[in-house]
Amino acid sequence: MRITGLYAALLALWVMGLIARVSLLRNRHKIGLGDGGLPAMVRAVRAHANAIETIPLALVLLLVLELDQTQPWLLHAFGIMLLVGRVLHGLGLSGASGYSFGRSVGMALTVLSIVGMAVLLLWQFVLLRVLVG
Repeated sequence: MRITGLYAALLALWVMGLIARVSLLRNRHKIGLGDGGLPAMVRAVRAHANAIETIPLALVLLLVLELDQTQPWLLHAFGIMLLVGRVLHGLGLSGASGYSFGRSVGMALTVLSIVGMAVLLLWQFVLLRVLVG
């Protein structure tokens, strides 16, 4: 669980940064609840929410792969892809509500990491069934 722990810690710090951004905007603009109709607040809240919507599932998949004794280089590849994807997406969404490189590439990396891990887990399950009987 050491590899998953590394990415869980790094992603937790990233989420704390996203939370800090929301808090600073709330304090600066005196917004107690919701977004106050402020576009920057809408983007900050969505960047945080999107991270919270995707990171837990990805970390569960990464942990199961690690417990299944998947090669460390694969775990790191998925972890790096997820981390870079989440950071790019958060930065891209925080800067503009429309298209941005960070938002598009970040979401693509996130989806690829989650789908890749899910497919690998399914492959390992099928392979184990065939080998064991």
